[in-house]
Amino acid sequence: MMAGQDVYARQGFGNRLDVAGNIGLLIVDFVNGFADPQAFGGGNVADAIANTRPVLEDARQRGWPVAHSRIVFADDKADLNIFGLKVPPLANLRRDDPASAIVDELAPAKGELVVCKTEPSAFFGTNLAAWLTQRAVRTLLIAGATTSGCVRASVVDAMSHGFRPFVLEDCVGDRALEPHRANLFDIQQKYGEVVPYPGLRAQLLAQSGI
Repeated sequence: MMAGQDVYARQGFGNRLDVAGNIGLLIVDFVNGFADPQAFGGGNVADAIANTRPVLEDARQRGWPVAHSRIVFADDKADLNIFGLKVPPLANLRRDDPASAIVDELAPAKGELVVCKTEPSAFFGTNLAAWLTQRAVRTLLIAGATTSGCVRASVVDAMSHGFRPFVLEDCVGDRALEPHRANLFDIQQKYGEVVPYPGLRAQLLAQSGI
């Protein structure tokens, strides 16, 4: 138990969410640069990418809407923002830069949305919320990197748009495990559900009677 967790329970945090309605999958920034420990990766990101492969396969087999995001700045950095000022190397992630490309093992398929963004959240300034709403998604499974950055920001915005965020604990990663664990705790207390995919998959199969 994390130190101080009893305070959260006493104050009424951490209520559980159930899966409801149609399911969608959002894969946040699993691009080559975040898979590379010499660039933006490290920690448990590689494991999270590997664990996301069967989730993506399930989503495609079951016809769930799938969206991906990647960070893409303009070639001339005309859209340089505070995010890029805080982490200058991020501004080098441009459309044709291999580091900005989604990793081969999770490459988008036809009909899957790819959101290009310059902010942490996959929702901010993009059409992601409208795209999911058009497909009647209510429960959004979330994988990606990093847990403490773009994943967390996307979870908060997903909740703010009325989606039920289910963060797949084994499918999100960070370059350091301390912020990874702390942010999963915080997400569970305030914004969504944090669950390992194998357990959630068993639940979904049981609900569908498969």
